[in-house]
Amino acid sequence: MWIILGAILLVLVVAAIALVMMYNSFISLKTQMENSLAQIDVQTKRRFDLVPNLVETVKGYAKHEKSTLTEVTKARAAISKAGSPGEKMAAENLLSGALKTLFAVSENYPKLLANQNFLMLQEELAGIEGKIAYARQFYNDAIMRWNKKVQSFPSNVIAGVFGFKAQEHLEATAAERKAVKVKF
Repeated sequence: MWIILGAILLVLVVAAIALVMMYNSFISLKTQMENSLAQIDVQTKRRFDLVPNLVETVKGYAKHEKSTLTEVTKARAAISKAGSPGEKMAAENLLSGALKTLFAVSENYPKLLANQNFLMLQEELAGIEGKIAYARQFYNDAIMRWNKKVQSFPSNVIAGVFGFKAQEHLEATAAERKAVKVKF
């Protein structure tokens, strides 16, 4: 009798430990997702703060490129208005496209390309863009691990009990997949 009772108690203890471990792994993955999204925000904030300096530097040389500069400014403003992570990513992608166009247009201005401020800003922006790409990849990796956990047995049972849902990856839109075309 005591052996059966001991075995039942052991099974219950093991099940409780497994439940706690699964729940904690969900919390760990959730924290990773939140952190990776925050890292994207940090890098995009750095880019957001850098853009006005870049625009001002270009303005002095590229007086005929007002439409390009206006697009960069509009894209930067759209980031401030974005609410959800998806809206932020879409606005960030608009800014990336506008900046690519700005750098393509800048090639028409040899004095601008020789300006140390412009070169420094361009180099810093290129570094930030690389960090943003890495942060987005890290975020998508965290989402993949989360979704795998949410959908795999037996952790999907725990996910259902606690209301954990699958998350969407950051993906490029059809417009973002097209090459940037610059017309002079």
